[in-house]
Amino acid sequence: MSTYVLPVLFTALVWWFATGAILFLDRLSPRTFPWSFAGATGVAAAALYGLAVTRTHATTGGAYCAFACAVAVWGWIEMSFLMGFITGPRRHACAPGCSGWSHFRHGVEALLYHELAIGLLSVAVVGLVWGGPNQVGAWAFIILWGMRESAKLNLFLGVANLGESFLPPHLSYLSSFFRRRRMNALLPASVVAGTVLAILQVLVAADPLAVGFGRTGATLLATLLTLGVIEHLALVVPVRIEALWRLLDRSAPATGNGEMRTVVAIRGQIEDPV
Repeated sequence: MSTYVLPVLFTALVWWFATGAILFLDRLSPRTFPWSFAGATGVAAAALYGLAVTRTHATTGGAYCAFACAVAVWGWIEMSFLMGFITGPRRHACAPGCSGWSHFRHGVEALLYHELAIGLLSVAVVGLVWGGPNQVGAWAFIILWGMRESAKLNLFLGVANLGESFLPPHLSYLSSFFRRRRMNALLPASVVAGTVLAILQVLVAADPLAVGFGRTGATLLATLLTLGVIEHLALVVPVRIEALWRLLDRSAPATGNGEMRTVVAIRGQIEDPV
């Protein structure tokens, strides 16, 4: 049983702690951002080296290490964006009433450099582990990328819970690209796709012929996919997912996102009934 329980707990703990730590650092004074980002850059560099080393380690320990390294590299991506170092050429809100392809293009401009950085790092991660038996890190990074892109598109198309409180003040203009709706057509597809992929990994982990490395790696990836599905469901169900990180993010507003919601409402983006 520990073959499955430990990877699940490890994934959940790494996901929760990494996200909470990034949110905590991002809410400190902007004067601390260069130091935090420098530290994250050092960690990411070490993680890339770790991925290269563990690509030949088809062991249980190698699976854990590769997974943690992938999360560390992804953490650098998140910090570079949330701290405003790598975003896009557009750094102001979309004009009220803007819609259609123009609105989408403006959204792409707001994230362009960020998306290019993810693409380059994806090539680096895949290249570092190419040909090795341990591909856990590469798949973990790809899953994180896919789930994040899906979440961005769903926020753009419209969901019930926008999570505006996660946006730092210097990125508040991004809320002009969010839409509040009960549901959009992409969200069910995202949930179904994530669920199917998670089930496939569960089947790999449950295969009686799977060895320790295969079971551990598949369980890590299945848990990560499940967490991604839960994050997508949190976009439309009446829960406040921010509470999961309240212990690490003491500076987060306890009363939610009223101020940010007011800003979005003024921009005419807050309601769009289905």
